[in-house]
Amino acid sequence: MSLRTRLVVATGVAFVCGLIVVDTLTYSLVTRSQLDQVDAALQRAHTPTEQLAASGDPDTWVLIPEVAPGLFVAIIGGDGTPLFTVPAVSPGEVPVTADVTTINLETRQQTIRASNGEEMRLLIDTEMDGKILVVGNPLHEVTESERALLGVLLAASGVAVVAVLVLAQWLIRIGLRPLRAVESSAAAINDAALPDQRVAGADEPTEVGSLARTLNAMLDRLDQARQERERTVAELRESEARMRQFIADASHELRTPVAATAAYAELFESGARDRPADLERSMSGIRIETARMAQLVSDLTLLAQLDEHRPLASEEVDMTELVLQAVDAARILKPDRKFTIDVTDVVRIKGDPTRLRQVVDNIIANVLTHTPTEASCNIALVLDNADAQLTISDTGPGVADDQLDRLSDRFYRADSARTRATGGSGLGIAIAAAIVESHNGSIVLTHNQPHGLTVRIRLPKEHSTTAAP
Repeated sequence: MSLRTRLVVATGVAFVCGLIVVDTLTYSLVTRSQLDQVDAALQRAHTPTEQLAASGDPDTWVLIPEVAPGLFVAIIGGDGTPLFTVPAVSPGEVPVTADVTTINLETRQQTIRASNGEEMRLLIDTEMDGKILVVGNPLHEVTESERALLGVLLAASGVAVVAVLVLAQWLIRIGLRPLRAVESSAAAINDAALPDQRVAGADEPTEVGSLARTLNAMLDRLDQARQERERTVAELRESEARMRQFIADASHELRTPVAATAAYAELFESGARDRPADLERSMSGIRIETARMAQLVSDLTLLAQLDEHRPLASEEVDMTELVLQAVDAARILKPDRKFTIDVTDVVRIKGDPTRLRQVVDNIIANVLTHTPTEASCNIALVLDNADAQLTISDTGPGVADDQLDRLSDRFYRADSARTRATGGSGLGIAIAAAIVESHNGSIVLTHNQPHGLTVRIRLPKEHSTTAAP
């Protein structure tokens, strides 16, 4: 059943219930009023009738029909014996009497069944001499009037119900027109139209306007959810693409040391065990390639752990001492390189000392690997608004603009001519960037002027670690 039908039915039921109450009250009031009029007429006829009845003379009683024309009159003795009876007679009607022996003489006003089967209204009084005077009026006209009234009420009520139902259907159709407009607008909305199309009528201060506002709010949330879903799908696709590329790069990186190890093993099996020079070469090559594979696997494992956002260790780290230790270690490895250090503040932050040292070592190692011997490495550490800012720059040849944004990509090498022996695995800066981000910090690579590369690292003093070592 549609809403319009339910509203029409509900209106009809409510109207019918109201009509029943009104008709009942009207019928009761009218019938009561008519009965009161009959009682008043009986009371008016009672006084002259009582005067004649009190004379006690039967010859005088014959005058009673003249003072109470058309009414039923009975004079009853004290023992209940009828002494005088006058039937009620209406023009053109049969005389109507009442069986006085069945009347309850103790009730002054009452309605009984007359001899013709119709009702009669009685007024009963006890006289001074003990006789009882009964005056009655048939209710034929009252009954007919009540029936006519009932017919009129039923007919009028039926017409009123039909009229109200027709009017209600018309008004409800008009009232629901904005709702149908809302329905049409909502049905026309699809994924393509979701960002722009909204339900009309939201500015109206009505229930339909409230519904339109609610639907528009729901559509806004759906649009936001759709955008988030699209972003999530795009991120998942991007993540999947990165994962595929990562696996491909990792497989490519591992292929060379695995092949080299296999080649050295074949050299050993082909007779190198009996030749001291070839034996040393095979064992040395296997050891070097194994170490390269172990380092590569370790780097890949670290990156996978950082990607899982597991908690890092969190303790107070003296960044000043950490940087100085890293520079001392680099000087021992490359005593011919020039290092300049600008550390004026004692900088302490919360973090993982092992991973933060790895960040500094990786950046410095990148400088030492990819710049000529005469290029200098400059390190500066300052406290900037309670954050540690570490800057590592070099005076090497630098990189091209299109390569700058890709230096933190995994397995990326700015110089494609570099070999894995001289160029590394391409994971150094990527690992450093992942560790810095896990400390809620930032790493930015820019050109150094007039040439070279600058790496700026900002680490907050307090942070919530999000990745595992």
